[in-house]
Amino acid sequence: MKRLKEFTIPFVGLKLGKHHFEYQINNTFFEHFEYEEFNSSSVSVDVLFDKKTTLFELHFEISGTVNINCDLTNEAYNQEISNQFDIVVKFGEELNDEEIDILILPHGEYEINIQQYIYEFIVLSVPTKRVHPGVKDGTLDSEILKKLEELSPKLKENKETEEETDPRWNTLKKLLTDK
Repeated sequence: MKRLKEFTIPFVGLKLGKHHFEYQINNTFFEHFEYEEFNSSSVSVDVLFDKKTTLFELHFEISGTVNINCDLTNEAYNQEISNQFDIVVKFGEELNDEEIDILILPHGEYEINIQQYIYEFIVLSVPTKRVHPGVKDGTLDSEILKKLEELSPKLKENKETEEETDPRWNTLKKLLTDK
């Protein structure tokens, strides 16, 4: 994966305090990661970079839409996403990104690239089960949905079918009622 320059923040030249960065993400961004789950995407990422004397705090706010396929019907639809994430950047002996929300950079580092974090945060903002809104409210007219309803198991609604049991069990039922 190639590092994109626009996602590199050179923190050495920044003054102490808060700095704001904005990014507009579309499918060309995801092509760098060879991620092809989105048909199209329009996501806004706001990063608040708070530089302190010994550490940095990064606050990510993600909002926008991604066009994805429904897991049930394979119909494309626009999924709204919105999420927030925080990362604390500290300095240490060597690079360590094993913690979820703490990044340790080696001493002497002068910039941080946040493209991997933006990619992961956007992908994590999409629901794991992708269901078209038309499936939920019943307005989607799809051949696949009709076939799924046709093949779904039917629930027994009348009690006559429940009473149709194997006649060999009837004598055992009498034992229960004879007490």
